[in-house]
Amino acid sequence: MFLSLAQWLQAISPDYGYLRVFQYLTFRAVMAAMTALMIGLIAGPFVIRKLTQLKMGQPIRGYGVEAHLVKSGTPTMGGVLILLTIALATLLWVDLSNRFVWIVLLVTLGFGAIGWVDDWRKVVRKDPEGMPSGEKYLWQSIIGLLAALYLVFSISEVSNLRVMELFYSWVRSGFDVNLPPKAGLLLPFFKEISYPLGVLGFVGLTYVVIVGSSNAVNLTDGLDGLAIMPVVMVGSALGVFAYVTGSAVYSRYLFFPHIPGAGELLVFCAAMAGAGLAFLWFNTHPAQVFMGDVGALGLGAALGTIAVIVRQEIVLAIMGGIFVAEAVSVMLQVSYFKYTKRKYGEGRRILKMAPLHHHFEKSGWKETQVVVRFWIITMLLCLVGLSTLKLR
Repeated sequence: MFLSLAQWLQAISPDYGYLRVFQYLTFRAVMAAMTALMIGLIAGPFVIRKLTQLKMGQPIRGYGVEAHLVKSGTPTMGGVLILLTIALATLLWVDLSNRFVWIVLLVTLGFGAIGWVDDWRKVVRKDPEGMPSGEKYLWQSIIGLLAALYLVFSISEVSNLRVMELFYSWVRSGFDVNLPPKAGLLLPFFKEISYPLGVLGFVGLTYVVIVGSSNAVNLTDGLDGLAIMPVVMVGSALGVFAYVTGSAVYSRYLFFPHIPGAGELLVFCAAMAGAGLAFLWFNTHPAQVFMGDVGALGLGAALGTIAVIVRQEIVLAIMGGIFVAEAVSVMLQVSYFKYTKRKYGEGRRILKMAPLHHHFEKSGWKETQVVVRFWIITMLLCLVGLSTLKLR
């Protein structure tokens, strides 16, 4: 059996009493954040130079904001550094036997792989559109549905063996088995109110949350530093929820379902925060590197998967309000344009340009103003989300 660095230090802690500190989840989370931050800061310049040498420059759409044309050629696919840093820091400090950490890691890297192919086609083929949307959604759907089918039976269980038993029972019963109560839809600001979903309802909700959050973060990633800081803030807040739901004491006190093993996700969230801050060092305006779809799709999927595990899908929508607004702005813009084109013969727009951040740029806001103001809004929304811990 392989052991993480944290597990190895815990194993020898009886002989070295001062190493007992590594038994504490919160300390390991701090170490994961520091490890990811240091790796990102040290490896960042090397990765940027390598991407520049490989001519991995970001193509800029000709119909976009004119001020962004100067960014053409800026190295992209920097999200590879973020995801690998998160994975390394997590595997060093987490309990490797924890099933929730592995499912989050696999979903994150799986969506990151989809983004990598998309970015590769943009860079190598010089096609700003990258992977066709149909192909992209197909692979996202496959990963999202597989994750949903696993999570629907794992939320209330403590081992993968029991998960498989429940899955086989569900299949043998003709896909008609009651969902464990912990997997209902929790309503924030209310005590012990959970809406029963059923197996198919849970799978559908999980699919929407994972795939939706992945694409929402990807749509938000259009300005220097715009997406990564909200990811750090929302991910850190979700880490708090993971810590609470993983604790039998805190979950009972705060009227949350106790989900054994969910607390280890705090280490992943901390690693994501550290890696995100390290990337922001190089991504702040004017950006030296872009994360690309490989980073945005992977990070968004990670947020969605964690929210599902800790049963905070609605709270994720609140804290990630900027991501939701960006996605909704694109859907409304496209739908209205198609509707008016079909009705009047000429497409009309609700916004000056979608996604939403481009609308504000077209309205006269500077790029840095849009970014910082969106950060402030996200911070406020995260505080609202965290308030649901007690206001129930």
